[in-house]
Amino acid sequence: MNLSEMTTLRLGGPADEVVEATTEAELVEAVRDADERGVPVLLVAGGSNLVVSDAGFRGRVVRIATRGITADAEPGDTSCGGAVVRVAAGEEWDAFVAHAVASGWSGVEALSGIPGSVGATPVQNVGAYGQEVAQTIAQVRAWDRVEGRVRTFAASDCDFSYRHSRFKAEPDRFVILEVTFQLPTASLGAPVAYAELARVLGVEVGQRAPAADVRAAVLALRAAKGMVLDAADHDTWSAGSFFTNPVLSAEAAARLPDEAPRFPQPDGTVKTSAAWLIERAGFAKGHSPAGVEGRASLSTKHTLALTNRGSANAEDLLALARAVRDGVEEAFGVRLVNEPVLVGLTL
Repeated sequence: MNLSEMTTLRLGGPADEVVEATTEAELVEAVRDADERGVPVLLVAGGSNLVVSDAGFRGRVVRIATRGITADAEPGDTSCGGAVVRVAAGEEWDAFVAHAVASGWSGVEALSGIPGSVGATPVQNVGAYGQEVAQTIAQVRAWDRVEGRVRTFAASDCDFSYRHSRFKAEPDRFVILEVTFQLPTASLGAPVAYAELARVLGVEVGQRAPAADVRAAVLALRAAKGMVLDAADHDTWSAGSFFTNPVLSAEAAARLPDEAPRFPQPDGTVKTSAAWLIERAGFAKGHSPAGVEGRASLSTKHTLALTNRGSANAEDLLALARAVRDGVEEAFGVRLVNEPVLVGLTL
């Protein structure tokens, strides 16, 4: 089976072996067996954060298909004030968000429409529209491939930061099995922290809106940017935002043009917008560099998404990524960093 069949970019060559794990025990055993035999392992769930080489993967691909959502509060019960919700790693993230909103659990509604699995969200500390999973994760259970045992990490031990965690820092060590969320029970979502979303909802930043309205607004915003999966829309044949927003020193941020977005961080650093840098460096929506010839391009809806127009291979996509990265660095002295995991590839 080709990895192109398992990834949202629809790129990637053949795998030597594919094992589907539908239970936690099967998942642990598939990884442990490969490790004991010295066989490389690639974990795949939703496949939304992977760019895989055209040569494929020489080893065992483990497809994480575990399921299960359990909570200590009944859906719709607002008397307890909060719900502790345990979710299997293989659950689809957006399906879980929909379930949470329908159950009256708030805190993840602004993360609607993000592709991928629940188990992948702590790795990247997935975030959008002013929310991050670090805000609601209580603990993460994982198989430690080095120590050969299951470990439970409290949120404070996960080393969460912008699009980062201890699991990302040691990418070949942990297999996430289950994520536990602490979610308030309320019909209103968390305070809206993103200006664009607040405008759509007709509220001020910091105010709250019904969680169902927040979810609907986020889905509409994401769809307009080609960030909700649609097999018929090549703008969604992507890995979502390909580059993270740069976090710069105060000195580096001061060297940006005056009109560049600046978001001061608690540690004194300054976050800026990768999309703004890309556009101002001369890369418009739909841009496709010479040599790629339209096989891969920036999304026609959003410059942060690098897309497969239907006939691209992995090298086409990387050629586009390099052109954008190098162009931004030449224009602004800022080197963009890719968010998706590259398998058998070097940017």
